[in-house]
Amino acid sequence: MAGEKVVLHGARETLLVTLCAKAGESQLPDTLLKDRFAAQALAGIDYDFDRLRIDRDIMIGVALRAHLIDGWTRDFLGRHPDATVLHLGCGLDSRVFRIAPPETVRWFDVDYPDVIALRQRLYPARDGCVLIGSSVTEPEWLEAVPRDKPAFVIAEGLLPYLPSEEVPLLLERVTGHLPGGELAFDAYSQLGLILIAWQPSIRATGAALHWALDEPEELLRQLPRLELVEELTGYGSRGYDLDQIARLSLFARMAVPVMEMIPAFSRIGRLLRFRF
Repeated sequence: MAGEKVVLHGARETLLVTLCAKAGESQLPDTLLKDRFAAQALAGIDYDFDRLRIDRDIMIGVALRAHLIDGWTRDFLGRHPDATVLHLGCGLDSRVFRIAPPETVRWFDVDYPDVIALRQRLYPARDGCVLIGSSVTEPEWLEAVPRDKPAFVIAEGLLPYLPSEEVPLLLERVTGHLPGGELAFDAYSQLGLILIAWQPSIRATGAALHWALDEPEELLRQLPRLELVEELTGYGSRGYDLDQIARLSLFARMAVPVMEMIPAFSRIGRLLRFRF
């Protein structure tokens, strides 16, 4: 049977980069993510993934980011078992299947209508998971999200692709709609955006990156309701990921300590968790 023909461009096409990376890492013998759902979805797609040039280092980096956000999600649901989860720019991420939240959790996956339609063709329906087809920057879709429970909001691999002025507006709109909770996303400095844009996988999609965050304090000044809970940067500076260095290529393993010694490079990317 032929796979699902997929034709995407620009930022939308980057969802295939992350899907391919997660699926590839999940088939390594020392996999961290163990995402069989991504592997199954990848197998059902008719697309030339070779053009994305996803190597082992990209697989490990993407899987690590997803694994850490999964951990934050599980932690929040452990404290709030009847919470709402809002997954912005979900793409083809299978987080709801990896997490397998209890029936008491309301989960919302939000992305462009064509991406949501693709999800529906590749993944089975899941009780408690509502798919919303809309650009995240359109305000109307939020009306489908109840306001009565604490929420965990995820924006993985999304915000850098949005227009810079739209990011604080989106975060203010979402956190203002909800009674309280936590917000998790990845962010990159101006230098980080330049380096990401030169990655072969991103260049292959033609995606443009816009929003940069050099320091979390920049966002806190714009959105004083937020409170920084956790910030993770680099491979070598924090114990959360030291054991992942050995999985990288020789070149990457040699580059990590060098980049850690140079502040501009050690903080080009970060994972952030805020309370609101």
